[in-house]
Amino acid sequence: MGGVIEIFFWMMVVACLAFAPLGYFIYMYIAKNGEPFGDTEPHGDSESAVLKLAEKLINGVKGKLAK
Repeated sequence: MGGVIEIFFWMMVVACLAFAPLGYFIYMYIAKNGEPFGDTEPHGDSESAVLKLAEKLINGVKGKLAK
């Protein structure tokens, strides 16, 4: 009977570790009024160096192809 209790204990420990990220996500989602990780900007609305570089590269290629 001791083996069954030990296996049950270790299964509960593994289950708690496996579902901890899900519980954390649910907690954060509820804690911030339905926003998973706070206020986030919609994709594409913010300026960044990478977006500017990509835009310059695309416009350069378009300019070369138009000539």
